[in-house]
Amino acid sequence: MAVDEVLMEWSAAAGGCCLRFYRWREPTLSLGYFQAYEDRDRHAPSLGCPVVRRTSGGGAIVHDRELTYSIVVPRGHRLAVRRLALYRAVHTSLVELLSELGVSAFLYGGSGETTSGRQPFLCFQRRAPGDVLVSHAKVAGSAQRRSPGAVLQHGSVLVARSQAAPELPGLNELLKTPIREPQFVEAWLDRLGRQLGLRCESRPLSEAERRQADKLAQSKYAAEAWTRGRRR
Repeated sequence: MAVDEVLMEWSAAAGGCCLRFYRWREPTLSLGYFQAYEDRDRHAPSLGCPVVRRTSGGGAIVHDRELTYSIVVPRGHRLAVRRLALYRAVHTSLVELLSELGVSAFLYGGSGETTSGRQPFLCFQRRAPGDVLVSHAKVAGSAQRRSPGAVLQHGSVLVARSQAAPELPGLNELLKTPIREPQFVEAWLDRLGRQLGLRCESRPLSEAERRQADKLAQSKYAAEAWTRGRRR
């Protein structure tokens, strides 16, 4: 989360775009920016997971057998002007890739509103315009954080069912052949670049960016006040 915030600041200052894929060292629950910490008691299977809070909105995600991505674009970029443009560009490329793998995926076209007015705790039990669905199962979703200078979009693709979220099937439960993640990411990167109109180049974080992220991780994202606080 700290690295993503550093990249967001870099995008605002430099006017560049950055796409990042990452995994988690252990099953971890990330709360959306506006979620109440106490709501995690609504989901018993993930109570043993450590918790972090994202800067982006949406529902809670169990980061275990899934692939997390983040993308930052400056506010002046064509993909940042309309709120749904970045969602649709990223998700459309994933639908195309899944189709190539023989999976009939589609973008959810509903409103995302619930009749009760209370959203499910988990992101993958919610529905929002542009989510990626296979049959009735949501396999990918994203959420954004918009600052005056840049847009950060977090997203998650469920690869397989997690013991910390056993009610959610992943792609491996829906596909005839389990995906091989390195090849999957490489193929998705190719389609993403074309869909976004960007040429991808691999670049590690600079030492200054790493120090900034480490400092931010300790002062903000590891702080109980940030994790337990409820935003409005």
